[in-house]
Amino acid sequence: MFFERQIYSTLKGHIENKKATILIGPRQVGKTTLMKQLNLDLQTKYKCLYIDLDIYSQYEKVNSYENLINTLTLNGYENNDEKKFILFLDEFQKYIDVSNIIKNIVDHHPNIKVFASGSSSLAINNNIQESLAGRKRVVHIYPLSFEEFLNFKERNDLIGQLHKVADIKSDSLPTLMPELYKELKEFLIFGGYPEVALSAQNEKKAVLESIFDLYVKKDLVDFLDINKIKNAKTLINHLALNHGQEINYNKLGQVASLDSKTSKNYVEILKETFLITLLTPWYTNKNKELTKTPKVYFTDNGVRNYFINNFNKTEIRNDSSFLFESFVISELLKTRVYQQ
Repeated sequence: MFFERQIYSTLKGHIENKKATILIGPRQVGKTTLMKQLNLDLQTKYKCLYIDLDIYSQYEKVNSYENLINTLTLNGYENNDEKKFILFLDEFQKYIDVSNIIKNIVDHHPNIKVFASGSSSLAINNNIQESLAGRKRVVHIYPLSFEEFLNFKERNDLIGQLHKVADIKSDSLPTLMPELYKELKEFLIFGGYPEVALSAQNEKKAVLESIFDLYVKKDLVDFLDINKIKNAKTLINHLALNHGQEINYNKLGQVASLDSKTSKNYVEILKETFLITLLTPWYTNKNKELTKTPKVYFTDNGVRNYFINNFNKTEIRNDSSFLFESFVISELLKTRVYQQ
């Protein structure tokens, strides 16, 4: 069953835009599902092709401009066709040359619309900064917003209540909206990864473990010395324990047996692979803002709680205020994307 994300209609609106649409975000957040559903929905009106570049044999279809055009032609593409041909490339950031091929498609085939996805903004920025300059629209895909979470839980009856929360002048929202409050508490503890939201209560922790395991195997090993993975995990655990706090890079380096420069570099990698968000303090003096130490928040509370192995209810935790603070920041990030 497909649960429509808030960004879905925005993506459909990109079809007539000649620039490549690049979806970036954490693994397991739903990028592939979005592209597959777009592929399914658009097939009634357009010719479409979905290619999964996580499978090496699929890469051979796109490893040169000529091979890709031949592949598209075999799947119904005609160069003089006025109607759009929709091409979906999943996990394209794995191969540097694919960016140049997308550039050629955008430059020379206005009747081909490209949707491409990737799981690391660091890899994508490194690979496409020059080749796709002026030829791309980047859309960030995050874990579920709380409203999307309610939709996935098939609690659409509560979405109306959620929209009215700001109008309620009361300190007793948990009493006035007990069902909504119950779902919010689950969201604060287990987060908004789609598979986690859809899993039974006794399976959620195992799903979060598999998400982190995939993150290490597919993302961290691409950017870190394999011998430093253990240090990186220690660093992540320390950040999780200090969720919502200012980062002390010297202390972080000591805990993870890394120098402060390396620990700062690792934090940047964690940010660019969407594990964490850094929040800088606001000042009217922007130079001062740039020099101040940021606070660290995990993009998803469920992932953060997995690292500290704490899935206790909010009522008996001493970090509930930080969980809620992180929830608000995450919702603002998602809202900014959906309103673009």
